[in-house]
Amino acid sequence: MIEKLENILNETLKNLNYEYKTKVVKSNMDGVDFQCDDAFKLAKLYHKAPFMIAEEIVNQLKENEKFENYFKEVSVSKPGFININVSDKLINDSLKSLMQKDKLGATLENETIVIDYGGPNVAKPLHVGHLRTAIIGQAINNILKFKGNHTIGDVHLGDIGAQMGQVIYGILNDFPNTKYEDIEFDLNYLNVTYPKMSALCKEDENVRKACAEITKKLQEGDPNYHILWEKIYKLSVSDIKRIYDYLDVHFDYWYGESDAYKVFPEMMEYLDKQPCVRIDNGAKVVDVKEENDKIDIPPCIIQKSDGAYLYATSDLGTIWQRKKDFNPDEIIYVVDARQSMYFTQVFRVAKKTGIYEGKLIHYGNGTVNGKDNKPFKTRTGGALKLEDLIKAVKEEFINLRKENKNMDKEDLDKIVNSILKFADLQNDLTRNYIFDIKKFSEVNGKTGPYILYTYLRINKLLTKNNGKLSDKIYNDIDRTLRLKLLEVSSVIDEASKERRPHIIANYLYELSVIANNFYQTNHMANLEESIKNDYDIVLTYNNFVLKSLLELLGIHIPKTM
Repeated sequence: MIEKLENILNETLKNLNYEYKTKVVKSNMDGVDFQCDDAFKLAKLYHKAPFMIAEEIVNQLKENEKFENYFKEVSVSKPGFININVSDKLINDSLKSLMQKDKLGATLENETIVIDYGGPNVAKPLHVGHLRTAIIGQAINNILKFKGNHTIGDVHLGDIGAQMGQVIYGILNDFPNTKYEDIEFDLNYLNVTYPKMSALCKEDENVRKACAEITKKLQEGDPNYHILWEKIYKLSVSDIKRIYDYLDVHFDYWYGESDAYKVFPEMMEYLDKQPCVRIDNGAKVVDVKEENDKIDIPPCIIQKSDGAYLYATSDLGTIWQRKKDFNPDEIIYVVDARQSMYFTQVFRVAKKTGIYEGKLIHYGNGTVNGKDNKPFKTRTGGALKLEDLIKAVKEEFINLRKENKNMDKEDLDKIVNSILKFADLQNDLTRNYIFDIKKFSEVNGKTGPYILYTYLRINKLLTKNNGKLSDKIYNDIDRTLRLKLLEVSSVIDEASKERRPHIIANYLYELSVIANNFYQTNHMANLEESIKNDYDIVLTYNNFVLKSLLELLGIHIPKTM
């Protein structure tokens, strides 16, 4: 519809001898559908008053034989805004056209994009800090794939870092004089051992050094430590997958830092030949500071003086591997915003050394906070396990109403997912937000259950229609709903371009509010058959849009609630 409006305005400008491509945008003014403010730019180019140019355009428009098909009303407001209200015919023609289009009318793309999200550490349970990276990353993946891109999701496990040395140290102390292959332990053992060893490392420098030495030998390929590593990996990753599966978060590849180590020999041989790599006190570093930097960005160390590798080496190795295996147009990282400086360093090394020439983008997410507006913690001050947050949300929803206690398990899990995901995804990913379990579990307000309830309520009203929409619009709320539905293509395109799922989440809420008002205002049971048919078509498409967009956010609709 906007394209049609811009075309007729451009035709008008041409008739007025103005060389210019105009732009029409959605209006924020009550009672105005769209607005054009190009009279201000034209005023500078042609040295006329903006109001005079705007009036010229409007008067010329009104002489166009297509005017009534396109416009209900066009006016000028000072100092030179063109206010547009579109005709019912244009709304319905556009809606009929949209209903025939695939992908809700979104423009299609065809890029290969690697998305790095999740980032859990082996030997540690998932905690609440892992929630945002997982569900934001999955939503971005869904959106980009919907647009036709070839997406590759990689969990990027932290599977060979300091925590592995600490856990192996604990195992060796708990199972002395036992063959490595005969040592057996379970997930509960890991969940207790890691925090115990982590705390001990902070208290005892000798223990810390011993753990660091184990980590170094593991990274160098020590076969005995690798036996224990495999056992830890199998137990931990199985549990990580279980929770991700519950959240409907999935990855194409379960690569870890250990996989990056396999490419280190060829990558380091390549890096040693690059003039930007220099030796500083025995360490290999790359200077990444640039003239326009507003803050000091220190050199990036890619190998320590003792030959040990760092996180930066691992991430460069991962970029090397992704370039070799997938040759992507873009690599996206959905990782905590507090890692911003680090990713700036790594990305600049990748560019300066020529490891990767494509786009490298870090979408840094904020934190999930408690009511004190600080990152969620347990009463003892530790990070809240993600599984415990899921249980708390489930209990809260079950206890809201008596009938929730007898709900089908599959439906309950879908609602719990909607609570967790919509609470998160309605916020710009860069911002911290407060997770109020009670508030986000309610069926009223800006919540996942509210969107689900809207869909299910409308679904009960739907009847078989003849599939043909007339050119009539019957009242203001009807008009508002149809106009809102026409925004869906641009909403998907914008969310994809900006990599911001909250654009879709906020549209879903706004559409649900309008749709609720629609069916409460228009009592379909008492209407004439022709009006009922039109309303049924509009509401059927409304629910198609709701369902499609919810799925992009990883939210699925229960049978009942």
